[in-house]
Amino acid sequence: MSDKKGHSSDTDAQQTEGIYDLYDKHPETADEKVFGRKSHSDRRGFLKGAGLATMAAVLGGAIPFHRNMPAGMVPAAFAEGLDDVTIAGKDGLIVLNDRPLNAETPPHLLNDDVTPTARHFIRNNGIPPTAVDPDTWTLTIDGLVDKPMTLTIEDLKKNFDVVEQQLVVECGGNGRAYFEPKAKGNQWTLGAVACSSWTGVRLADVLKAAGVQEGAVYTAHYSADKHLSGKEGKLPISRGVPIEKALGGENLIAFAQNGEALHDMNGAPLRLVVPGWPGSCSQKWLTKITVRDQVHDGPKMTGKAYRVPNRPVAPGEKVDKDDFVIIERMPVKSLITSPETNSEVAGKEILVRGHAWSGDRKVSKVQLSNDFGATWIDADLSDPANDGAWQTFESKVTFPQAGYYEVWAKATDDQGVSQPFAIAWNPKGYLNNSFHRIALVVKG
Repeated sequence: MSDKKGHSSDTDAQQTEGIYDLYDKHPETADEKVFGRKSHSDRRGFLKGAGLATMAAVLGGAIPFHRNMPAGMVPAAFAEGLDDVTIAGKDGLIVLNDRPLNAETPPHLLNDDVTPTARHFIRNNGIPPTAVDPDTWTLTIDGLVDKPMTLTIEDLKKNFDVVEQQLVVECGGNGRAYFEPKAKGNQWTLGAVACSSWTGVRLADVLKAAGVQEGAVYTAHYSADKHLSGKEGKLPISRGVPIEKALGGENLIAFAQNGEALHDMNGAPLRLVVPGWPGSCSQKWLTKITVRDQVHDGPKMTGKAYRVPNRPVAPGEKVDKDDFVIIERMPVKSLITSPETNSEVAGKEILVRGHAWSGDRKVSKVQLSNDFGATWIDADLSDPANDGAWQTFESKVTFPQAGYYEVWAKATDDQGVSQPFAIAWNPKGYLNNSFHRIALVVKG
């Protein structure tokens, strides 16, 4: 039998496994272990019998729309179970790795329209610099430019327009934990995304002042963090973007977050913010931008890093490195931030709230379902505060009776592209934009 943390008991093997591991390793016997019935080609068939009663007991209530549950779907109630930890200057983040430090934010802590600094996720690749002095920090612009420059933060403030914008930053691997077969890397669930208010100068203004030369193809970003090996001169990451993207007005060289100096783990004292593209493009602890006449080939720009296959592939399929392409814009997504998943709620009507975003596009609608996708309702959707910001949605959702429910969210962008139910697998576990699902037990 399973508990709400998603563990199943195997008395024969005398061991405990997670529900996803169980279905992955023992697909023929998983249903029998979890629900007390042998596997059936139609999940709804055994749900009508003892399996449904067992699942209802585990979930804490009857499942009014059980007939609509897709075959083989693991209930969202079994997918969570994170433990809070404490990081200096951060509130409730979940540490996935401590070398380098990587931590995500549970969705219910991302309910604010503007993400507080304390709840902005952390994605590091190396060892952050220490003893940073903003007054002496410099940024160099060189390469294919007419006027190479070295600028202090004060120079940036004095010589360029200072702007403040709400911008989404999201790790390309956000959602990796839900891929089957598993993909290597930090097992982000849903919280490697945020939309803070960033203050800085436009990257485009600085590049134009330097005079981008004909033949420029790509930028190359460099930072002050050290490689985990400690080897001098070895970089943990150095990525870039096509020059056309770099010259867009949405990208910032930022020195403040939510009206205050950047947090150490979010790139203090200077960083790039390139909204709508993988967060790896938004180099932290920024020291130099080089304009190049080729696609940048720095660490984590080559091989399979931040790349996906150039064609659909079967789950588990091995793909030659030459068949990978660089990730550019991030896909359309939504995130339910209230109520918290695995909550008990009173009453037959509740307010569901969250955010939606779609790379460098606008979201045109968000729909919600509480009957496993059989029917959908349109949520109220705000306009973005500016290009590159996420949009907030909310709607009252009505439940016909007490029991276990899942609320699903599906966003559609202004090009008519919607989130899928099923995950499009890729070897590195990038770009998971399947529906967001939360589990609720409604009390009468």
